[in-house]
Parts: sequence; C-alpha cells; structure tokens
Amino acid sequence: MTITQLQYVLAVAEYQNFTLAAEKSFVTQPTLSMQIQKLEDELDILIFDRSKKPIQLTEVGKKIVEQARNIVNESSRIKDIVDQQKGFIGGEFKLGIIPTIMPTLLPMFLKNFINKYPKINLKIEEQNTETLIKKLQEGHIDAAIAATPLEIENIKEKPLYYEPFVAYVPENHRLFSKQKISIDDLDVDDILLLEDGHCFREGVINLCKANKNSKDDNFQLASGSFETMIKLSNEGLGMTLLPYLHTLDLPESEKKHLRFFEEPNPAREVSLIFHKSELKLQIVEALRDVISGVIRGAIAFQNVKIISPIGNKKNTKIPTV
Repeated sequence: MTITQLQYVLAVAEYQNFTLAAEKSFVTQPTLSMQIQKLEDELDILIFDRSKKPIQLTEVGKKIVEQARNIVNESSRIKDIVDQQKGFIGGEFKLGIIPTIMPTLLPMFLKNFINKYPKINLKIEEQNTETLIKKLQEGHIDAAIAATPLEIENIKEKPLYYEPFVAYVPENHRLFSKQKISIDDLDVDDILLLEDGHCFREGVINLCKANKNSKDDNFQLASGSFETMIKLSNEGLGMTLLPYLHTLDLPESEKKHLRFFEEPNPAREVSLIFHKSELKLQIVEALRDVISGVIRGAIAFQNVKIISPIGNKKNTKIPTV
C-alpha cells in the first residue's frame, strides 16, 4: 500500500470516473487503474463497484476513502514540518472566499500579501459557505474566509474581524428620518435580501428574528448582489442591510441613505477557517497577519452583537481592529 495508491483512490472517489481521475492526477488511465487494482488485490476487497455508472464506492470502500483522506493529509504534514523548521513560507495555497466578502476584502489585502510572500502561489476561488466547507473537509482547498461561528466538526475558526451591519434606507422609508436605528425597528416585510445560499442572508434573517415584533412571513423580494439591492431600494422597494466594508466605496449621493444601529452594533464575525489537521498552518497565519494589518483602522466598532449564519448570537466587547 502506498500514498500514491491512496491518492488515486481519492481521485476516483471524487470524480467517479477512472479517465477523469487519471487526467486530474496527471497520469495515464491504465497506470491509475493498475495501481488501484493492486491495492484491491492486496486488501482482498473491492473499493469501487465498476458495474455502476457513474462508478460507486462499495460499503467498505467508503470506509477506506475516509481513512485514506486522513492518511494523505497526515503524510502532507511531514513537508509542513520541514517547511516550518526551515522558516519557509511558500508553495501552492488554495483559498476560498464567500461572495459577500470577496469583492470588498480581496482588493484590500491581495497586493500586500503577494508582495510580502512572493513564494506563495495563491489560488483563490469564490464559493458559498456550504461548498467551501465540503471542499475543506475533502482537502480540495487549504483554507477559506467565511462568516462564523459555524461550529462544524473538524473545522477550526480564527476570527479576522467583526463587520457591523449597516442599513440602507430610501427616502420614502419610515426609518429615513432616524439618525440611528435599533433591531426593534426592523420589519421583515420591507427588507430586501440576497438570494438563498448566501450566509449574509441567513445572518439578516437571524437578526430580524431577534426582533420579537417581526413576523414569520416570507421575504417578498430577493436579489443576487448588494448592488442590485441598493438599486431596488433607491426605487423605493424597501430598505436593505449591507456589510460595513461594502459601504465604504459608495458614492456620496448614496451614503446619505446609510443608517447605523444603536450599540451593540449587530455584526458578523469573519474568520479564516481550515481543517483541524492544520496543514500549511504557517501560510494560514501569514494570511491572518496580513488581513488583520490592512483591516485595522477600516473597522473601528468596539461594542458589537455577533449574528451567526447558524443563528447563534453573543454580545461582546471587541478591541478596536
């Protein structure tokens, strides 16, 4: 049994196709098939049911894949140990970022990070939280930036910053005349939301549920982007809530619509999340240091109420970041 054989097994389990798995593993299909066959012969079991299309794992194959993933991850730690011993921070690093964070945060830190760590080959993809968690657990990405707390088994969270919610209120709205608003002012019937699948949407819903006067009615209008929600709000179709960093680049003509909350400010916790195996931890820490450095001063709120995408809430005194 070899690490390479286990890597081939994981590839076939993921792609459910020997030819595609071989292509993604950069070997010929006969080579990959032969190595998996040798492993099955050695163990005297079948890992894959080849009679089904697409190829399926057998019951024992499912257990082997789970253990193979642990073994491959642990074998990668050896190189990590050597890199850390040598003080080397480099190599390929796959980072996922959720859509409601990517457009504002990435431009703030990417150039600084590349300049400071030129030996890191950073590969970034935008996905929703559910997809990023799955990719982390399966080892397809090294870390992700998402709203937390998530409380997912095998996933560690390191907070980066706390980003307040800000209301965007059109002139014809009942709250436009108020300088600051409270959670009790929210009415689910006139709030524009992101589409399903965005954790910021879930955070807003959980925030509204904190208002005991809110109804349980479905939201009437949802959109795919903050920009669209702002345009719809400007048309008088309702207010919306935005993450604080997104408000910084709004034109002055639109900033007059912003309304902050009374303390404690409802906010989302934004964290680096990664597998508990802590592979490439030195790069995770490098990312955290750079992001914390550039975000310092951009967000100066101290007394915030963390609104979790899974419904948890906590009041906390946050040092100015």
